[in-house]
Amino acid sequence: MRLSMQDGFGRKIDYLRISVTDRCNFRCQYCMSEKMTFMPKSELLTLEEITLIAERFISHGIRKIRLTGGEPLVRKDMKDVIQRLGRKVESGELEELTLTTNGSLLTEYADHLATHGMRRINVSMDTLDPARFSEITRGANVATVLDGIKAATAAGIKVKINMVALRDFNEADLLPMAEYCAENGHDLTIIETMPLGDVGADRQLAHISADEFLAPLTSRYTLNPIPHRSAGPARYVAVEPLGLRLGMITPLSNNFCDGCNRLRLTTDGKIFMCLGHNAHVDLRAAVRKDGIAAVDQLLQEALRLKPLRHDFNAQLDGSAEILERHMNVTGG
Repeated sequence: MRLSMQDGFGRKIDYLRISVTDRCNFRCQYCMSEKMTFMPKSELLTLEEITLIAERFISHGIRKIRLTGGEPLVRKDMKDVIQRLGRKVESGELEELTLTTNGSLLTEYADHLATHGMRRINVSMDTLDPARFSEITRGANVATVLDGIKAATAAGIKVKINMVALRDFNEADLLPMAEYCAENGHDLTIIETMPLGDVGADRQLAHISADEFLAPLTSRYTLNPIPHRSAGPARYVAVEPLGLRLGMITPLSNNFCDGCNRLRLTTDGKIFMCLGHNAHVDLRAAVRKDGIAAVDQLLQEALRLKPLRHDFNAQLDGSAEILERHMNVTGG
């Protein structure tokens, strides 16, 4: 019999995000510092630990898993991770297996993803302009990402573009991105920046609300709310007559915590119940000491500790301390 999980506020938890690595071949300015120090590989969860922990979560009611990073596809045994978890989709134990990627390795991985049950993925791309893309990623080539998106689409995978809204940087890129997505049949999601880790930038200056960022779009097109929902926190509108489905993830300007259905498994095996809090339970330590059965008890502890809301607004205005962990460790 499949179990189900509820936190202390009655929210059903059925979605797990797994950060499989803290490493990335990009250095996006809002995500990590230019000279990033990565964890020793001995601290990362092994392939066996990831799959065994995922199996315990599935038995407790997790229905959707998203693999994140860092850049998940730089992990050397990533094809094995995808294959093992893909079997859970094939058996019906898992409803969906998805991935968030920077797209740079999709030409190599697209067929493998499709073969092992991935039907949709998110690709992080904040601009189509080659110079600005190179600037925000500290040296990456947008053409490589566009080629990867084409490969994923050709393999039958639905692609959604994630675009982080950055004040005084990529507002002018919104219209070209929206038109590119509409033309190619991709959804687009706009994401407000979140204060995680020291990345050497003033987040107060970088932050812009989704509503303000969308001004170039709303001045030209009509945005109509639609009931579409994904596993994540985005709320959606139809952009007409462009024919684009647009999502908005607004942790600061429009809090969505009341409907939170997620837990996050970090690169080093910690379960964080909220992206905006430090409370966690350490599964890696427990599993390595007491075996996989230790997961069951800690899952109940994690649900008990899950907070009602994040503290991002207080962290951004300086009234609360910004969390030290970076997004690449926790998982985007």
